[in-house]
Amino acid sequence: MNNSSQQQAALRGYPRADGRKGIRNVVVVAYLVECAHHVSRRIVTQADHSEVHLIGFPGCYPNEYASEMMRAICTHPNVGAALLVSLGCESMDRDALLQTVRESGRLAELLVIQETGGTASTIAEGVQRVQQMRTQLDAQQPVPMAIEELVVGTICGGSDGTSGVTANPAVGRCFDALVADGAACMFEETGELIGCENIMADRAATPELGKLIQECVAKAERYYTTMGFGSFAPGNADGGLTTLEEKSMGAYSKSGSSPITGLIKPGDVPPTGGLYLLDVVPDGEPRFGFPNIADNAEIVEMIACGCHLTLFTTGRGSVVGSAISPVIKICANPDTYQRLSGDMDVNAGKILTGEATLDEVGQEIYQCVLDVATGGQSVSEALGHQEFILTYKSFEPIGPGCLPVRQL
Repeated sequence: MNNSSQQQAALRGYPRADGRKGIRNVVVVAYLVECAHHVSRRIVTQADHSEVHLIGFPGCYPNEYASEMMRAICTHPNVGAALLVSLGCESMDRDALLQTVRESGRLAELLVIQETGGTASTIAEGVQRVQQMRTQLDAQQPVPMAIEELVVGTICGGSDGTSGVTANPAVGRCFDALVADGAACMFEETGELIGCENIMADRAATPELGKLIQECVAKAERYYTTMGFGSFAPGNADGGLTTLEEKSMGAYSKSGSSPITGLIKPGDVPPTGGLYLLDVVPDGEPRFGFPNIADNAEIVEMIACGCHLTLFTTGRGSVVGSAISPVIKICANPDTYQRLSGDMDVNAGKILTGEATLDEVGQEIYQCVLDVATGGQSVSEALGHQEFILTYKSFEPIGPGCLPVRQL
């Protein structure tokens, strides 16, 4: 693939105090318990700005995972400011979260509904504060940004028999080009990589990392077996997939062929460019139900790892996007693209009809990444999609063998 140095030179980002840059400058309105969800949503609706996004955590009693995710997401490079909305009696440590956001150099405000006078007065106060934040952020100017500063994730959803032969390997080609340019790329869904653990171990940067990858997939298999479900859905079968192994190989092809640099967990930010596997299955005894209840939960976890944008492949079709980070949708099936073209950025089904090669579609996806990273809207952004899901999980910290690049 021939990459465009002129396009790379045009990248721009909003600088953050931690040295990262964001390709967006979003104000997040974050509810800290479900009881503050409605008020927060009304603030976002009345603010009526494409870069004011709603996020939040519904639980009254957060665990460390949920708290860490909120900290990571509110200080994501695409976020310039945060308005935290609390009911007032939940267990989320709102003052600590507020301090974290402010110490990151971002604008941050807190509203406590029980202290602000209830629904109407909190909405009015919230809209005013968001407008003040947007005025300050809109005055900021982006600065030059190198492609090696990009972090890009990938996920597949609504897979069918075409996914593993068109969209997924085309994303793999794009990933290879991005990694070669110095960007950080991550793939995940370890429950959908069962059977591919030895292949991934062979690609690991060190033997120790390879062993950890094998253990990571074995953990996912135990979790799924214990909970009594798997990653193979009825829609996958209706779309022509026949076995878990077939689905796994298709999902695996999104990773491309670059060496695997590291193994990370939700909230871990890649320290350098390279290819990373994101472990999304909770540690310890299975006790939280589905590892991710929907594709958007996985996107949120990649955002928590610093992803500026996400490549979403689908064969049967999907219409979701995300708050904070743009989602680029790549359609694997030419028939699905005909029906849902208004929700898709790239038609990888052209590979199946012989109108394009894998390399050509990979280059198209690569160019789409650069276009969105330079301010162009993805289709889901233009349609106003801002899905967000955050639930309970539990993870242990990664060990030194997971990031061998740090020791080189």
